Order: sequence, then C-alpha cells, then structure tokens
Amino acid sequence: MSNFRIRTFVLGEVSTNCYLVFHEGTKEAVVVDPADNALYILNKCRELQVTPVAILLTHGHFDHILAVKDICRAFPCKVYAGKEEDRLLQDPFLNLTGTLGTDQTSIQADVLIKDGDILSLIGFAWKVLETPGHTAGSVCYYIESEHILFSGDTLFADSLGRTDLPTGSMEEIICSIREKLLTLPEDIMVYPGHGEPTTISHERKYNPVAMYRGK
Repeated sequence: MSNFRIRTFVLGEVSTNCYLVFHEGTKEAVVVDPADNALYILNKCRELQVTPVAILLTHGHFDHILAVKDICRAFPCKVYAGKEEDRLLQDPFLNLTGTLGTDQTSIQADVLIKDGDILSLIGFAWKVLETPGHTAGSVCYYIESEHILFSGDTLFADSLGRTDLPTGSMEEIICSIREKLLTLPEDIMVYPGHGEPTTISHERKYNPVAMYRGK
C-alpha cells in the first residue's frame, strides 16, 4: 500500500484548493498552492504531525500564494515555481495581490523549474509539465507512480482556467490541455486549483477543450 496521502483545504476569498501532500511513513510534506490562512494550514500540519519541506506553486496568482511567507517562516521550505512565472510572482500588479482586501505580496521562488524536470520530494517523483495559458508560467505536477496530477488553474472538472488576466492566453491554454494533459493515461486523478477532483478519462469525454475544433 502506498504511503502517499493528500488532504485538501478550501481556503480564501475565491475558494482555492490548497493540498497538503505527505508521506505517511516519514511524515514529510509538500504544500501545493498555499492559498491563504497560513495559521489553519500550520495547525493541520501539527494535527497530522507532518513537516513541510517544500511549497509547490502551480502559478502565481494571489489566491494561490498568500500563505507562502508564513509557512516558510514556520518551516525551512523551498518554494518551487515555473521559470516563466518569476516576473508575475514578484509583481503585485501582475499577481493581483491587493485585490479583495488582501495585502500586496511579492514572492521570490527558491527554485525555478521547467518542463520535464523531475522533483524528488517526500519519497516520490514529481514531474513538471509546463502548461502556459492561465498564466505564462503555469505548471502542473504529475506523480506517475500515484496516478495523480495537480493541475492548478489550467484544467478543471468540465472546464478550464480563465485567460483574461495578466499573461493569460486562450490559444496557449487550449494547446496545453490538449497536448500535455489529455494525453496522460486516462486513469489519472486530477486535483485542480478550484472545484472537485476529476479524471483524465472524464475530461477527454466532457471537457470543452477536448471537443474544440479551432484553427
């Protein structure tokens, strides 16, 4: 039986999914998209007796990053983000912090990652998939051994991320979903940045991108 565990916390003003992923044996953890309410996340870590060793960002919008700094103060975590997301993370205008009453925030990733990188974290291999479109530097994380994908705001159940915010592109997100995500094995469980989990099999049948017949 696998030691891979996931806990989902829906946090912040726009109900963002923050994922606490941990190894049941070692109790080492990764936080994927620490959306908001760092105190809540840290309390859950204590309840589960897990120690975060890394923060993985799927992209740099405010609703995915607001708890980053407080978690890093509590634990010696490295922050990982796509190499093309560096400018957005550091620019409050681009990352939209300061909206909905939140403070302006600038984040600098410790590790900038690119397509095809394999991250060895908490005893598992996390493959980086560059999926531009929602933002220029959006990435997804694929754990092949566990049949799991963290898709951020690129792919949702029966839907896709918006592209009308800074650095977004409808053409790019369609290409990312069709060429990078829907080509994955159909039994992959997809954990998105908002909403309920889905599967690649389901999205191949029902996602509008799968049926798109553009240029």
